Amino acid sequence: MDTEPGTEMNRTDAPLHWTCAKFNDLTLEELYANLRLRTDVFSVEQHAIYQDLDGKDQGSLHLMGRQEDRLVAYCRILPPGLAFEEASIGRVVTALTHRGTGTGKILFQKGLDICIDRFGDGPIRIGAQFYLVGFYGSFGFRVEGNIYLEDGIEHVHMLRPGSGHVRQ
Repeated sequence: MDTEPGTEMNRTDAPLHWTCAKFNDLTLEELYANLRLRTDVFSVEQHAIYQDLDGKDQGSLHLMGRQEDRLVAYCRILPPGLAFEEASIGRVVTALTHRGTGTGKILFQKGLDICIDRFGDGPIRIGAQFYLVGFYGSFGFRVEGNIYLEDGIEHVHMLRPGSGHVRQ
């Protein structure tokens, strides 16, 4: 039975399978699924008209959470110097069917763990949608600066200081 993407039943009893890959190691199917989920949420659902393909995917790690061969969670992990002076985590997205299940918390914690493992426990900067300040705050991020509009959505920079140990 064919259904529209995002309308499938959420089977919370099915396990999530996590993979992380460099851009050049993504399969075409993974790349398509990543871009599709980002477009479904950021462009279609949130009505944000912006250039998603910003040239940063090629230098990023891509964390993907799949359930029954369907991508339900994704983020990209950026090394220091690519988006900010600090390492960063961006394009954090969970499929509509998996919101409120804890999948977003698992996704972000895994992304944070990978970021620290790869780049050391130095500062991590994110550009967060303002309504998610509490969510990111629960991971040790603090607001830095003022609210700004990005693609018509309120954002704010947030920083997690880390222990100061940064890998070169």
